[in-house]
Order: sequence, then C-alpha cells, then structure tokens
Amino acid sequence: MSTEDAPAEEPGYGIGAVARRLGVPAPTLRTWNLRYGIGPSRRSPGGHRRYGLADLRRLEEMNRLIHHGVAPADAAREALGLRLDDASSVAESAPPAPPGVAVPSADMLARAAAVLDGRTLDEGLAAGLGRYGVVWTWQRLVLPVFETISAGQERTGAGIEVEHVFSDRVMAALQPLAARPAVPVNDRLALLACAEDEQHSLPLYALAAALATGCGVESRVLGARTPAAALAGAVRTVSPGVVFVWSQQGATGDPAPLGTLPAVRPPYRLMVGGPGWRGELPRAAVRVGSLEDAVRRITAALT
Repeated sequence: MSTEDAPAEEPGYGIGAVARRLGVPAPTLRTWNLRYGIGPSRRSPGGHRRYGLADLRRLEEMNRLIHHGVAPADAAREALGLRLDDASSVAESAPPAPPGVAVPSADMLARAAAVLDGRTLDEGLAAGLGRYGVVWTWQRLVLPVFETISAGQERTGAGIEVEHVFSDRVMAALQPLAARPAVPVNDRLALLACAEDEQHSLPLYALAAALATGCGVESRVLGARTPAAALAGAVRTVSPGVVFVWSQQGATGDPAPLGTLPAVRPPYRLMVGGPGWRGELPRAAVRVGSLEDAVRRITAALT
C-alpha cells in the first residue's frame, strides 16, 4: 500500500454494526445515548448518525465496566472521561508490546533485517503493532524497511535473502491479527485476492489484519496468484460485500479479468489496490491509494 499521508476520514459505524460488535442490543445503545449522552458523534453524508472510533472505544469501556458490576450511570461517566490520545487507532486490538521493548525506527529494523536477525524483527514488529496498530506499523515501519531493502538490491544486485527474511517475519506478525474477529461487524465478507500471477500477497494480510483489529471486519484472504476463474468461483460461493484485488507489478495489472467477475445479489463493491494496474479499470471499480484508504472504504461499504 502507498505511504501517502493524505488524511482520510475514519470509518463510521451504524448502530447495528456497533450492537453486533459489543453484543449489546441496539435499543440499549439508544437508551445509553438518551440517558447518559454516550452515543454517535458523527453524521454520514446522508445525515445519518454514525459512531466514530472514539465513540466505539467509550462504549467498549462502558460495557466492560458494567460487566464488572459498575452502575450504568457511573460507567458512562468513567467512559466519557476516558482519554483518547489517538482516535484513529484506539479501536485496534493488537497484542501488547513485549515488556521492555521500545518501538524501533525503520532504520533499526532495516539493520536487523540486513543481518537476518529474526528475533529483533519479531520484537520490533510486535512493539509497533502493540502500541500503534497495524496501519501505523505498516506505513511507518514495514514499507520504509522494504524501500531500504529494495534500494540495497538495486545498488548491489544482492539481498534477496534479506527481503525473504523480513517478509517472513512480517507475515508471522500479521497472520494472527487477520483472524476472524470475535464479533464481526459485517454480515457479508470482504474477499481479498491478488491478481493473476501476482505473488506479493503481504499487503492483503496487512489489510485483513487492519480490518479485523481496527474495525472488527471479517475478511477472507485468497492469497497470491489467484486465477480469475478461482476468484469468480469464490464470489459465487460466499457472495461477498467487497471484492478487493491487489496488483504490485505492471505485468500482473491487466484489468480485463476484473470485468469477467460474476454479478451476485445483493451486489458487491469492487476495489483495487497496488501500483501495478494499467489501462482502464471497469467502471464499477474503485482504486484505493493506501492501506488507510482501503480500510476506510471497505469498512464503510460493509457496515
């Protein structure tokens, strides 16, 4: 995904999605809003009230306190006073950073990768994910390290082993986070696949992990080199709400197979990512520019 830092609007959640995520009936959420003022703070372009990430975090805290025996009024007061330093990542639920391990810089991780130091890579990635979440770690650590590795390869013609070790440790860190959320907010899956012959599947796992930990969105990753016929079969099987296809290299970015994907009812949103796409995309396809953009658009389409 691109490292562009253009601000993107955070996902917004309808009351049904929030109710499913928290396991709290929608009427109860409405009561909490009326009685205690703990409810949606945003509005959709159509004027509907939506819960932002900060709203969701406060509701999670209120729900937790109530389950520990705190009276609802007191729980609401505590939740409303909760300090939210970073509303863009507060809902992510990555494992905590290893004790005593500081979040490294990208340069530090690149040096560890250069000497094939898997342990330092594992600890550094876990620290970034635990403190700042998937999107931040991908954009501020993983992508810059890959850029450093690629620059070294162009300069020396060597270093494939460095790329492979770093890719392996990133995949190991992301895969557990991409698992199905305990209470998904979406009824229809996001189906994530690489274009035909595209081997770079790591961005799909980053997207799946960010959707699951940050937004409670369940996805299914089909992985690298997904034939168009296989993707079409998966679409017919699961009737997803979103189909996302990744192309890293120009050789894999032929948009023609996208136009052969089957129509299902209800329809899905078709999205593409990666720098490999060339030519004119199908009219219905939406191109995303970054991991953050993909998370925002997919979540909005499914909730």
